[in-house]
Amino acid sequence: MSPSKRQLEERQMRKDRILEGALSVFKTKGLDGATMDEIALGSGFGKATLYYYFKSKEDVFSAILEDGWKKIWDSIEPVFGETNSPRKTFVNLLIKIAEYAKDRPGLFEFLFNAPKAVKLEDQPWKEYQQRLYVVIQELLEDGIKAGEFPQINSQLMFKALGGLFMGLVFMGNKNKPVTKSDVEKLLNKLIADPTSTIS
Repeated sequence: MSPSKRQLEERQMRKDRILEGALSVFKTKGLDGATMDEIALGSGFGKATLYYYFKSKEDVFSAILEDGWKKIWDSIEPVFGETNSPRKTFVNLLIKIAEYAKDRPGLFEFLFNAPKAVKLEDQPWKEYQQRLYVVIQELLEDGIKAGEFPQINSQLMFKALGGLFMGLVFMGNKNKPVTKSDVEKLLNKLIADPTSTIS
């Protein structure tokens, strides 16, 4: 007998709670320092429940990254098809990412910084990250061809995006939504000097 809708929702809620609790453990202890005991404690479940959903702390770590990157990927879908302008699409995409970042700044920072700290093989989250990066790269190149961005090295500008993303997270008032004007200011600063780190 297959699980009911309610059972599936409860399962998802438990998984979400585990990932939430694990995030704070990993942020404090790192992957090497964290234990399944601490993750169980942090999420408010026993270790048996934790092991029912995840086989190891590496599995939990990977699940946080996959869930987070998939949610970023899903959140940007509405911006495509809204406009034929690569620059406007790019700005709208950054606004969506900024909304996500402001909603969950701790998770957002983790998604960008944690992968640098650990080397795990065959990570499903990388597919979402790479697809997002390809989309961004193509928007930059299309925008340069259309004259909507200056003729600068798109690879160099792409490399500066990490600073742009972090700028979006910490921009302005936490309760105030990020506007097109905010993103344009950051973008213009980046275009003026792609080698700078945005502060």
